[in-house]
Amino acid sequence: MPTSFGERLLKAFASSGQLCVGMDPSLEQLRKWGLSDSAAGAEQFCIQIIDNCVGEIGLLKPQVSFFEQFGSEGFAALERVLVRASEAGFIVVADAKRGDIGTTMDGYARAWLSTEGPFVADAVTVSPYLGAESLDPTIAFASSNSKGVFILAATSNPEGKVLQSSVSENQRSIASNVASYAAGFNKESLGSVGLVIGAQANLIDMAIDPKKLIHTPILAPGFGAQGAKLSNARSILGELADVAVFSVSRSVAGESPVGLRERVQSSKAELGIGLSR
Repeated sequence: MPTSFGERLLKAFASSGQLCVGMDPSLEQLRKWGLSDSAAGAEQFCIQIIDNCVGEIGLLKPQVSFFEQFGSEGFAALERVLVRASEAGFIVVADAKRGDIGTTMDGYARAWLSTEGPFVADAVTVSPYLGAESLDPTIAFASSNSKGVFILAATSNPEGKVLQSSVSENQRSIASNVASYAAGFNKESLGSVGLVIGAQANLIDMAIDPKKLIHTPILAPGFGAQGAKLSNARSILGELADVAVFSVSRSVAGESPVGLRERVQSSKAELGIGLSR
């Protein structure tokens, strides 16, 4: 029987650490690297990221929008990139932020979380803002295929604070309700229903209690070019640091592919400092 996503994540932490490199072939990034503004350029960018991360880390996070901008050719390129990353042994978290209800969400689930779907990923990011419980069928589908989800909870962007810290009818913040919903699926060890909590998010403002999330994987973007330092990883996430995937993208991609592996190694070393007790 296939191991759960949470079990695979724990194994990756033990063997390769908690650093995740984002693959973000934005038009700006492609131009920096001297690549064409095309699906082919995006694919070439990601191939170089994958090849330079082999043997260094165990987690990759492709941003789906940067492929979608190229239409059908972009999605075809993404399919090939995901296969290459999976065959290289990486755990792949597709940053797609899907969220809907009923048969519409079923379609997204089949695309991203099926063992036979077009997009080969171990987990996908999802939005709870049509009601967290609307994700119940998606989570069940993911679990049946030994896949995972990361639910948006407390993001780093300042625009998100007003909504996420708002108090609902049960006198708890929206973010806190989302966190409790995810934690309810993770009873022991590391579960497969995670949360996205940005490095710049204030857990106190969001009324999120880290003690209730010890079995809930955390996807933590916002490090590197977005401002937070990997060397401060534990001081930023506190008790959540041990279950967190720390994501960096632009600071690793840099101005050119030259020195890419060295930047991966440097980020890995910095995170090691940030997680040391």
